[in-house]
Amino acid sequence: MKAELPSIGAAVAQAAGVLVPFSDTPRLDAQTLLAHLSGQPRAWLAAHPEAGLEADIFRAFEQALEWLGRGEPLPYVVGEWEFYGLAFHLTREVLIPRPETELLVELALEWVSKHPDRGQAVDVGTGSGCIAVSLAVNAPGLKITATDLSPAALSVTRENAARHGVAGQVDFRCGDLLEPVSAPVDLVCANLPYIPSGKLRGLPVYHREPALALDGGAQGTGLIERMLGQAAVRLAPGGLLLAEIEESQGEAAARLGEDAFPGWKVRILRDLAGRDRLLRIEREGA
Repeated sequence: MKAELPSIGAAVAQAAGVLVPFSDTPRLDAQTLLAHLSGQPRAWLAAHPEAGLEADIFRAFEQALEWLGRGEPLPYVVGEWEFYGLAFHLTREVLIPRPETELLVELALEWVSKHPDRGQAVDVGTGSGCIAVSLAVNAPGLKITATDLSPAALSVTRENAARHGVAGQVDFRCGDLLEPVSAPVDLVCANLPYIPSGKLRGLPVYHREPALALDGGAQGTGLIERMLGQAAVRLAPGGLLLAEIEESQGEAAARLGEDAFPGWKVRILRDLAGRDRLLRIEREGA
């Protein structure tokens, strides 16, 4: 006798059970998986738990559960993830976009809207391109240079820029931090690896996402310090630098900023949870 296919509600419950060890939101992630496989919105799935799965969707669902059960992150399984209201293609060569990074984009866009004459930006260590592409989509007059040490990551950035119709706004450059950028720039955005090496090796994420995009060196601030030194001779007078940091690095990041930009306005900004999240440096001048 042919086995009966499970309902959407049963499939969501099954997937949520598999995701419990790996996710803080297992049921939401289970619905996201089924929405991706079925082409139906999550709201529709939630409203129709009694509906049955089609055979081809169920086969894909079983394969996805096998990957998830081995600890494969859901965004890599579905091949994309949402950031700042946009869907970004992902591969295992790039970091999964985090919602806390949206604060950096929000503040950058706020600054750009107040400085329409400032048209040159850099996204340092672009990865999936979530920062660069989000800026380009929401600030059509901005020209953005996206840098990354990894050619594979830049390939993903190019795909995402093309997907959202902003490839003409983004200049893709392979190289170390700001080294590929020579001209003065108005806005520097960076979400660099900032997890201390010793701490990273004890985290589950170490085996699930690319170490190159996570490892910030012995103290976690090594790449940020090098980037600040490069930015000191590239950031135009009156420009802005925003760099994401780990919540325990506020004091150290502020010192690094003051050393690299003596006399400039250096602030540490907190996220919605009250954690230190961003290093903000504004260069006084015309």
